[in-house]
Amino acid sequence: MPNAIYKVPVPANEPVKAYAPNSAERTSLLAKYKELYSQAHIDVPMYIGSEEVRTGDKRKMSPPHDHQHVLGFYNYGEAKHVTEAINAALAARQAWADLPWEHRAAVFLKAADLLAGPYRDKMNAATMLAQSKNSMQAEIDAACELIDFFRFNVAYAQQIYHDQPGSNPGMWNRLEYRPLEGFIFALTPFNFTSIAANLSAAPALMGNVVVWKPAETQIYSAQIIMEIFKEAGLPDGVINMITVSGQTAGDVIFKHPDFAGIHFTGSTGVFKNIWKEIGKNIDLYKSYPRVVGETGGKDFIIAHKSSVPAQVATAISRGAFEFQGQKCSAASRAYLPSNIAQEIIDRVVADVKSFKMGSPEDFGNFINAVISEKAFDKIAEFIDYAKKRDDAKIVAGGTYDKSKGYFIEPTVIVTTNPNFRTMCEEIFGPVMTIYVYEADKFEEALELLDKTSEYALTGAVYSQDRYAINLASKKLENSAGNFYINDKPTGAVVGQQPFGGARASGTNDKAGSYLNLIRWVSARTIKETFVSPTDYRYPFLG
Repeated sequence: MPNAIYKVPVPANEPVKAYAPNSAERTSLLAKYKELYSQAHIDVPMYIGSEEVRTGDKRKMSPPHDHQHVLGFYNYGEAKHVTEAINAALAARQAWADLPWEHRAAVFLKAADLLAGPYRDKMNAATMLAQSKNSMQAEIDAACELIDFFRFNVAYAQQIYHDQPGSNPGMWNRLEYRPLEGFIFALTPFNFTSIAANLSAAPALMGNVVVWKPAETQIYSAQIIMEIFKEAGLPDGVINMITVSGQTAGDVIFKHPDFAGIHFTGSTGVFKNIWKEIGKNIDLYKSYPRVVGETGGKDFIIAHKSSVPAQVATAISRGAFEFQGQKCSAASRAYLPSNIAQEIIDRVVADVKSFKMGSPEDFGNFINAVISEKAFDKIAEFIDYAKKRDDAKIVAGGTYDKSKGYFIEPTVIVTTNPNFRTMCEEIFGPVMTIYVYEADKFEEALELLDKTSEYALTGAVYSQDRYAINLASKKLENSAGNFYINDKPTGAVVGQQPFGGARASGTNDKAGSYLNLIRWVSARTIKETFVSPTDYRYPFLG
């Protein structure tokens, strides 16, 4: 048997391609986008064990920016498919858990190289098509972040396995990091292809088996994730992809005795219901399930009177409106000091007026469509609410149109009410609400900010005054799990800013760090004594 202590490749963040005009990568990506757009309708199966499962219930997949165009169909499943996926996972569990960890690591290192190379255009183009991301947003998500997850997770796994206890003379203490006893349920969102893959891959790397239900609006790119896993050599049954309703999945999974944990990103309401369901069924399980979730956000930017207006305005324009505000980390409320508020607002309004909006195929479009008609209608209702109120004014945007695609113009609301609805509630769309506070009342503004929202995911402070930065850091220590100083509150990078928040924003288990991976193992302490005692009597008895 091999007995070396292996060193994994030292991870480095994947370079982000710029897709500048006339560049080779732009030409290549655009060609792949057009190829996928024009290809014959694909038929996405469920992946259960070694089987590609298809059903008679075919559901349409269309680009959000061109909802009459059909990319293909996915196969909608039933409760029996959930049970089959669980059985396939459990059948694969022992062999996968027993596989030396370096072989599990090699699968995901190969997946990273496949994505960095032959699959990069396909994954990015699919994300552009089915999730309406422009080339840059697709590149930093579907390519770079996912490559980083695969590579850095392997290094973090080695870090965990390397962490061993000390031993006194005459004994040897060891720690084993076992996979959890049972299967993991990965319930993933539409907005980040990388998150969808990582929520299933991270537990699998640590020796677990997974039942994965992607969001219905992300299945087009989920299919390519499964292609990569298979080509990378992931054994059948380790990650099983099912396309069923959330209720159908939950009715089976949360009543199964071998349910060992959930890896979730999605809405706060859904997560709370899941937690209640797990608690209700706690007597059914072989072990207490691990509950890991990243949920909603009402992410903020607060500027001090010493801030540079151009910097704050750019943070708002990028932080609020990239990917149409559909990031958990997207800025959706801003607190501006009265001495520079109007200059910042004027700059943001000018930015919004300069945005081009349309299909990701046109690389000049900064804004694309929101994900679905349901999302469109919800966001439009918030905008209509603001239009009717006396304590708020829309200063930019405010229009929307779903005739061809689900397009909502980036919207900026200025309110005189710090508890205005759009200052408090999560919108998950391109809507930014601004409240102007008296410039000399920065500390009061910080206290107001901290109490306004139930969430605590991301936030940013802008200031040229170090005392003000320190004050904000202390006052807002529980307001954001990812806190930014003089930078927008989006764009966390694996290996640099582990991501997650607390309060109603989740369990803060920090994707992109060892803190997340440690949740997917159960440690066993082993103590071996070399020469065992042969007499029960201790010296004090003499």
